[in-house]
Amino acid sequence: MVIKEADLDIIATRRSQYPENGRPEFLLVGRSNVGKSSFINSILSRKNLAHTSATPGKTQTLNFYGVNDTFYLIDVPGYGYAAVDKKTQSKFGMMIEEYLEKRQELKRVFMLVDFRMKPTEDDLLMYNFLKYYNLPVTIIATKADKVPGSKKEKNLRMILQTLDLVVGDDLIVFSSADKLGVAEVLKKIEDLI
Repeated sequence: MVIKEADLDIIATRRSQYPENGRPEFLLVGRSNVGKSSFINSILSRKNLAHTSATPGKTQTLNFYGVNDTFYLIDVPGYGYAAVDKKTQSKFGMMIEEYLEKRQELKRVFMLVDFRMKPTEDDLLMYNFLKYYNLPVTIIATKADKVPGSKKEKNLRMILQTLDLVVGDDLIVFSSADKLGVAEVLKKIEDLI
């Protein structure tokens, strides 16, 4: 798949603001600072479409990135960032749940975890939450370029054992720095649209 155009089309906080054109949608979830913005920029071959920040917790809306007038990548607020107060975290949770409940256009969830470490309790809660809604999930193990070759197999096993993926879910090792996994993600999107 060649990405010819990509733009931030819609910023939403509630269902009435979602696009109504029926295009397939792919949701991105992950802890704050796991690399969602870098993932978006790598997949869409853009430098600064999604703004990366040194401060976690910057995304506070559902951001619909329209791609090739064909599908949407949707970035949602990151979870697990302690500096965001409980009331705001709860608001984010309700916003994401409202999206998941009845969104027929959603084809797959890309759940980003840090390849360098064991998935956190928040990661496990998110995976189980997605499974509660019977959503197909691809785990994206980010920052793979920061893991030495000798540890890659061990880290992969650790992630798979911790999350205990159900049949049909899969994992892609990813690095925005060296474009590892980009073609795989694009192929998965192409197959689903």
